[in-house]
Amino acid sequence: MSACCGPSRAHAMAQAAAPADSSLSAPPPDVSLCPPPADGAPCPPPADGAPCPPPADFAVPVRRSLDVLRGMVAVPGGPFLMGGEDEDAFTADGEGPVREVAVSPFHIDATCVTNAQFAVFVKATGYRTEAELIGWSYVFGSFVPPQARKAVLPGIVPGAPWWRAVSGAYWRAPEGPGTSIGDRRNHPVVHMSWHDAAAYARWAGKRLPTEAEWEKAARGGLVRARFPWGDELTPRGRHRCNIWQGDFPVRNTGGDGFLSTAPVNSYPPNGFGLYNTSGNVWEWCADRFSADWHIADRPQTRVDPVGPPVGGNRVLRGGSYLCHRSYCTRYRVAARTSNTPDSTTGHGGFRCAL
Repeated sequence: MSACCGPSRAHAMAQAAAPADSSLSAPPPDVSLCPPPADGAPCPPPADGAPCPPPADFAVPVRRSLDVLRGMVAVPGGPFLMGGEDEDAFTADGEGPVREVAVSPFHIDATCVTNAQFAVFVKATGYRTEAELIGWSYVFGSFVPPQARKAVLPGIVPGAPWWRAVSGAYWRAPEGPGTSIGDRRNHPVVHMSWHDAAAYARWAGKRLPTEAEWEKAARGGLVRARFPWGDELTPRGRHRCNIWQGDFPVRNTGGDGFLSTAPVNSYPPNGFGLYNTSGNVWEWCADRFSADWHIADRPQTRVDPVGPPVGGNRVLRGGSYLCHRSYCTRYRVAARTSNTPDSTTGHGGFRCAL
């Protein structure tokens, strides 16, 4: 993942073999390391690689279909134009080419999963997130309050010094020790790894959306628009998403109403009824990431694509409250990035599909 969009734990893993004066943040010494497991497989014995994903051995409750579908919207199947060729796109991300992709009908959450919803999951299962098990997560530096500054681990992320690894930061303490979600129960849950998102989705009787499903849903029926509502960022001077306003990363005016996360149903929904598919928090997709796998015109890439069969990183879509036109325009609906499935940040969340 681009450091502007969020650092990966690979930044910290590199510190284990780096010189003492390295600027990379080191993981706590008790972190066990193992290669990422196959989907659903138990964590293999420790070796060099990513931290072990949390065990997901909880019972999956039997749910009525009406209960599972509550809060979801139906997205019609059929073809749509996926991808983009915007001038401000990042070539390495592989946004293009614009191509016709067909998906089957599906349902997707109208909003990202909230702190309140994730709390129900944790209470029912005793689940501990990857950030909790590893002991730290990445927080935007200016958000770390005085009482949590002692928890900031040494070092910085190269190219993105605003990210700090904070011991004890996780979904219930998003800015580090002494912080809480407080009145943010209807905000998106953050500090979520791909493994955490997949575990919640399985418990909820759902799954993570494929990247193609996510983009079709995010477009809301519009064709080749830059944003879920059209081509103008602030139509009639009205903010339609939660992104950085001002001088990144020094000053955020909060002109859109928020400095950090916003409630998941902020701003008007798109044509399919989805909220906040531009900005607010990055959203995990099911697919492994590749910048070029989708280029070739073949059935696997044009009809219900599920991404490449191999690859270390997973796809993230939507941008976040830290995106700004001067540095990262990945709040465009065609934009994409990726991160390692164990990585967690204060602007990473998810929504589910079915």
